[in-house]
Amino acid sequence: MFYDRAKIYLRSGDGGDGMISFRREKFVPYGGPDGGDGGAGGSIVFVVNHHMNSLIGYHRNNHYRAGNGVHGNRKNCTGANGDTIRLEVAPGTTIRNAETGDLLADLTEPGQEFIILQGGRGGRGNIHFANSRSQTPRIAERGEPGQELWVTLELKIIADVGIVGVPNAGKSTLLAAVSAAQPKIADYPFTTLQPNLGVVNIGDGFETMVLADIPGLIEGAADGVGLGHDFLRHIERTRVLIHLLDGSAFEPLEEWKMINQELAQYKATLEKKPQLVVLNKMDLPDAIAWEPILAEEIKAAGYPFCSISAVTGQGVREMLFRVKKMLDDAPPVELERPLTMPVIRVTAVSDPSNFTITREGNNDWRVSGIDIERIAAMTYFEFDDSLLRFQRILAGMGITEALTEAGVEVGDIVHIGDEELEWAD
Repeated sequence: MFYDRAKIYLRSGDGGDGMISFRREKFVPYGGPDGGDGGAGGSIVFVVNHHMNSLIGYHRNNHYRAGNGVHGNRKNCTGANGDTIRLEVAPGTTIRNAETGDLLADLTEPGQEFIILQGGRGGRGNIHFANSRSQTPRIAERGEPGQELWVTLELKIIADVGIVGVPNAGKSTLLAAVSAAQPKIADYPFTTLQPNLGVVNIGDGFETMVLADIPGLIEGAADGVGLGHDFLRHIERTRVLIHLLDGSAFEPLEEWKMINQELAQYKATLEKKPQLVVLNKMDLPDAIAWEPILAEEIKAAGYPFCSISAVTGQGVREMLFRVKKMLDDAPPVELERPLTMPVIRVTAVSDPSNFTITREGNNDWRVSGIDIERIAAMTYFEFDDSLLRFQRILAGMGITEALTEAGVEVGDIVHIGDEELEWAD
């Protein structure tokens, strides 16, 4: 089975906690702070591997968590960083936010890397909070929490030329005849279930083009009938189409019109791709009879036309030269691009003044905002110095004033992220 879609869960690592510590050495009765910083959490990185051609590995394992940073230690020792996870994907893979459908990355180049989730920052140790007024600070930061995200991966194969047509038109036979590809070939009553790629040498062998045998399309493919959408999206990356007609079919002209209609219905740009219409199976009497009729109709519609027999090789070489000429004249494929490349931080730091206050009960309030929730998660509330620092931050961001205006009273519970704080004067 060909796996070209997957949905996976990603979580970057938490940063390690900074340490609250003081020098304790003989003959040094008043040692200063020496708490080290926590290590950064591991990130999640996608890497394009040109040896891959499917997403099968992500069906076997769909949860990925990077390593957490190690906590800081005494003597200003910084904790180790968490292990970063590098996930390999095939060229042509797009990554979307599974919840919103937003495009996050379109990975096409071998070796291309994309940091989708940044690891949490390590918390600072108390050595950073010493000053002339507070020489023994009991203040440090916990590590920044990692980020999590469900994403959908979708593979669209990258080929110069796509071979399209109805089932049993001879696409796999043609690909096997012109390249070293070895697709399964037989008179099946159903279509090939996966695209196949082959490299074709042109002329002296130094010029090549990549052909893709796109599984057979049926009526209603653009509406998802059968595996229509799964097959049609692979055509988006190609620059030229070989539209192969079955010379033994009852109505090859109607089949040609039907496939073009499905292409246009799925995406208008597909119908506009350069297309060479090729009548196959010229080794059969039916195809010979159809040739003059099809040639007249298709040329009248403005499409180039030729006839071949993929089995005997008749006309195949001439067809390849025509396709190569069309490929040289064809414009490059316009890839869908996200607004930001190549690095996206899903929960980027926002404007500190962006927060909301909601009442969740008679005595419960919730303060929501990316920055204040991050700061709360990184605060040691068990130490008075850290708590006072957090209260100063609330006041500086305008949250204290906003809560007071909203009607918070002494004894009420204020929720910030996962933290619950009792309001006091």
